[in-house]
Parts: sequence; C-alpha cells; structure tokens
Amino acid sequence: MPFFFAPLLADFVAALILGWLLGPALQDRFDEVAADDRWRGVPIRVFAAFIGSLPFAALSAGWLHWACAAVAWLGWLPGLLRPARRPAQTDDRESLIESIDRLLPQTQCGQCGFGGCRPYATAIAEGRAQINRCPPGGADGIAALAELLDRPRIPLDPACGVEKPSAVAFIVEDDCIGCTKCIQACPVDAIVGAPKRMHTVIADLCTGCELCVPPCPVDCIRMIPPANT
Repeated sequence: MPFFFAPLLADFVAALILGWLLGPALQDRFDEVAADDRWRGVPIRVFAAFIGSLPFAALSAGWLHWACAAVAWLGWLPGLLRPARRPAQTDDRESLIESIDRLLPQTQCGQCGFGGCRPYATAIAEGRAQINRCPPGGADGIAALAELLDRPRIPLDPACGVEKPSAVAFIVEDDCIGCTKCIQACPVDAIVGAPKRMHTVIADLCTGCELCVPPCPVDCIRMIPPANT
C-alpha cells in the first residue's frame, strides 16, 4: 500500500509546486481578461466554476492521480475569483499626481531629468521614474514619497546631484550688466530687470534651483541662505 501512494504523493507535490510557481502569472493574466468589459462578470465566474469542478469529475471517473493534480492546481483559483485589478481611472491618476507633486519641493530645477516637479510627479505616478531623483527634496522627500506610495526607501540617486542646504539667488549689483540671461533661465519668474539695467531677485519667489547661475556671463549670481533661516 505505501508503494501505491508514493507515486500519487509525488504527483500531488509536483503539481502543487508548479501551480504555486505559475499562480501569480495566471492570476495576472486572468485579471487582464477580467478588465476587458467583454469578459467581465459571469463568463469569468463560469470558467472558474468549470475549473473547480475538474477534480470532482476526475475523481468520479476513477482518475485519482488527475484529481489530486487538479486539486493542487486550484491553489491559484482564489486569484481568479478575486475582484479584477482595474486600470486606474483618470481621476485617480490625477489625484495621485497631485499628491506626489505636493511632496516635491517645487524648485523646478530639473535635476531629476524632467522639466519640473509636475512632470517628475507624473513620471513617478506612471512608473517611469524612481522616487530618489530629487536632490532638493533629499532624504526627507524620498521618505515622504515612499510612505505615500508604499515603496521602500532608497538612497538619493547620485547621478541627479547631492542634497544641499536651502538657498536663494542673489545678484551682485555692481557686477550685473543687464544681459537678461538669468531672467530667461528662471523657471518661476523670480528675477526682475530690464536689458542693460541691473537685475534683482525676489527672494520670496526664488526656489534656489540655481538655473540662473550657469548662464550669467559675468558670474555675478551667488547662492546664499534664505533670510528666514
């Protein structure tokens, strides 16, 4: 008798392991099918009922091995019966982008590789970017994004820059030649002035992005600590 059950047990274990390994892929595939309105609801439930009946059909036919294998494969059946993962609706997507954008420092510096905080937030929401590409936000910003998105905290990507203390731009008046290149570079319109006239920075609007520093041909822009620090 033990020799009779040994092959049966081996078949059962093998089918159970295979079902366990392939289960997630099968569940995801059926979720994709269920997300299609043509297959929503009753057809999926009917197919699930058919799959669930296979062990009983095999057992009634005397196919004990097949019945055990079918039972083992049913490990992924609950995944078929669970509610399908629907694609995120537009409102949900916009809400997520807004939530991510609120956690970003709004420096609009582009160090993340995107054209500003909003494009970066969109890329994060769509899974096109990691949460560790914002040097101005630093470790605290990464931690906040990780908590919001339920992702692990990861170090700041060194390719994007390093975390620095907050700062604002300051124009050395005596050296400014009024070329307006800093005005053109500022993403938040924090610099005012006219051609061939001295420019000045509105400190309350400056985000410290440093984008105005490289274009200055006379190197008259300094990054200084904010007045309220």
